[in-house]
Amino acid sequence: MESVPRLAAAVWPELGRAPVTLVVPVGSVEQHGPHLPLDTDSRIGREVAARAVEALNDDDAAPPRWLLAPTIEYGASGEHEGFPGTVSIGTAALSLLLLELGRSACRWADRLLVVNAHGGNAAAVIEAVTTLRAESRDAAWFPCAFPGADAHAGHTETSVLLAIAPAQVRMDQAAPGNTAPIGQLLDVLRRDGVAAVSPNGVLGDPSGADAASGARSLHSTTTALTGAARRWSVGADGRLA
Repeated sequence: MESVPRLAAAVWPELGRAPVTLVVPVGSVEQHGPHLPLDTDSRIGREVAARAVEALNDDDAAPPRWLLAPTIEYGASGEHEGFPGTVSIGTAALSLLLLELGRSACRWADRLLVVNAHGGNAAAVIEAVTTLRAESRDAAWFPCAFPGADAHAGHTETSVLLAIAPAQVRMDQAAPGNTAPIGQLLDVLRRDGVAAVSPNGVLGDPSGADAASGARSLHSTTTALTGAARRWSVGADGRLA
């Protein structure tokens, strides 16, 4: 998506001429089973945010009103630290990072939208965004979640990666993990981590994953994000409705 307006590619005189909403994807570096890359969440968050920014800018005259920020690659992934490769900065550090990013960006950006692609980041995102709003900054967040998705590295995420980065998916290594409903696993997962409930790190079954299913999931979530961003109705927890 070379046409998507990106903060990293901008020069400062382009900014400040018109109202700008800065869109910040937040992902993670964490295990996603033996078949998906460690940056799966970051890839998904960046893709959904980029598609939404492209669609939102189609509504507006130049210069772009919606601007895609570089992805925050590290998140709060302590539950995955039983697997090599996972790098977690934790909730407190992520919250502070987002808070200071928002304070700085809102010196020139009119609004800040955080697109969260990892559930473990939720507490940090909510804390940072609600603090920014309490400080009279127009910030909000939206979850990059797929309707009907399985929990982790299963059919849904594998299908989405097949749609956006097929060369990064090792389907010959894909295998089912723990397929029990996530509600049955939460107590042990929170106490002992993902490795305690799934030796291969998968919560779901990637078997039969396909790019077409992934494309439908991406379209659904992008449409939801785009609609919520247009409405800009912010709840008490900072989430766009």
